[in-house]
Amino acid sequence: MGPSASYDVFVIGGGINGCGIARDAAGRGYSVFLAEMNDLGSGTSSAATKLIHGGLRYLEHYEFRLVREALMEREVLWGMAPHIIWPLRLVLPHHSGLRPRWLLRLGLFLYDYLGGRKKLPATKMLNLRKDPAGVPLKPDFVNAFEFSDCWVNDARLVVLNARSAADLGADIRTRHRVVETTRGNDGLWSVTMENSVTGKRTTVCAKLLVNAAGPWVDAVLAGAMGRNDVDNIRLVQGSHIVIKRKFEGERAYFFQNGDGRIFFAIPYEEDFTLIGTTDQDFDDDPSNARITDTEIDYLCKGASGYFREPVTRDDIVWTYSGVRPLFDDGASKAQETTRDYVLRFEGGDGAAPLINIFGGKLTTYRHLAEEVVDMFSKAIGVRQPAWTSGAVLPGGDFAAEAFDTLVDGLEREHPYLSHRHARRLMRLYGTRARYILGDASGLGDLGTHFGADLYQAEVDYLVENEWALKAEDVLWRRTKRGLAVSKQDARKLGAYLRAAVSKKTGQVSQS
Repeated sequence: MGPSASYDVFVIGGGINGCGIARDAAGRGYSVFLAEMNDLGSGTSSAATKLIHGGLRYLEHYEFRLVREALMEREVLWGMAPHIIWPLRLVLPHHSGLRPRWLLRLGLFLYDYLGGRKKLPATKMLNLRKDPAGVPLKPDFVNAFEFSDCWVNDARLVVLNARSAADLGADIRTRHRVVETTRGNDGLWSVTMENSVTGKRTTVCAKLLVNAAGPWVDAVLAGAMGRNDVDNIRLVQGSHIVIKRKFEGERAYFFQNGDGRIFFAIPYEEDFTLIGTTDQDFDDDPSNARITDTEIDYLCKGASGYFREPVTRDDIVWTYSGVRPLFDDGASKAQETTRDYVLRFEGGDGAAPLINIFGGKLTTYRHLAEEVVDMFSKAIGVRQPAWTSGAVLPGGDFAAEAFDTLVDGLEREHPYLSHRHARRLMRLYGTRARYILGDASGLGDLGTHFGADLYQAEVDYLVENEWALKAEDVLWRRTKRGLAVSKQDARKLGAYLRAAVSKKTGQVSQS
């Protein structure tokens, strides 16, 4: 690709919004280039609470439009990707010292009917002294509400949008940092990137530029675009802890805290429980986000207030933190800042257009992408109509209710797989799991073993099809096998990937 390469659209940022926009645009016939400075979904988009949800607590802040839009998207997204998104029932215990029961009932009534729910079950009351959901909880909690949302593998949602975009013709480049952008007199953007693996710089042209850099959106404006006094977003850190499994069953818990915040306890990767999130202002480089001792204590104390068995630091097996790029609406508290997104269009009349994206959330990414592509359709010409609401993501071409049948079929075709292994592959890759296994007739045919149930065939698939370059890409974003493999196996995988990258690029990367 030479410096004269030209595209309709250049997208900065390989998080959920950037990849969603690239997919929508490529599917409408635009030529698309996407540059991500690190790995896909390596920022905020892989540090979520893993929910596709309306945001029950946003009703308290009167964000009815946002909640309605998000609720409407739940079943749309579930239909698009039934391998990585599935229904989740959440148990909300009534806490006598906090929000009154009538308020919870009213909020959940709105939650059930505001967004056109069709397949997800409605809210119901639980007697925690009789229902199994009460077993892990302290005996003070007698009644609870049970309602619906959906679980999502957030990092894979990002990658599958990128994979779909690439299948539709988009040029997806990871480890490419945008270092300079210039509006030309010819009505085009000139965008220069630097490859962090090879150090090579490349320049391309585009009719329209989309700044979807998430928590770095202002940094892009100030750095690559050379603007002064940029202050559009409020950075808010959210942290999570992962502990040894705290309760049985597939239901999650929605807990209230005494400070007015809420947090979740969710079954995670079969053997663990995910607890989060926090909300605190953040004023550093988002790459440096790490859970603080204060946040750990906050989550342990909050969870211990509900569970019979206290949650302690000794239970923690992993933590992660992300920085939400919330549009700065002047709210006094981090948890009160709007979760809605703001789109700002600049240019036209001969000046190359720019669209900046501030805020947003996983659940509304598809709707946001559709709105953004509609905006630049008006600026650079309409190609094709919106299309993503009924189009499945890679591997999701099956009915949600057929998932267990597909797992059984994969086990019959590959009887050497354990049930857990087959189910994990189907949960990550859906119908594309068969591409990974090929004609293997035993585990030995899957190549080098990297610990747990991770084999070379899967790693090679991720390198060739999903832009994985480093051990952390595979272990913590593509598969979550980092929770299961040893440090020695992780080093072995890192060495394998360094050799693969070196062979591919002629350069050695740090893994």
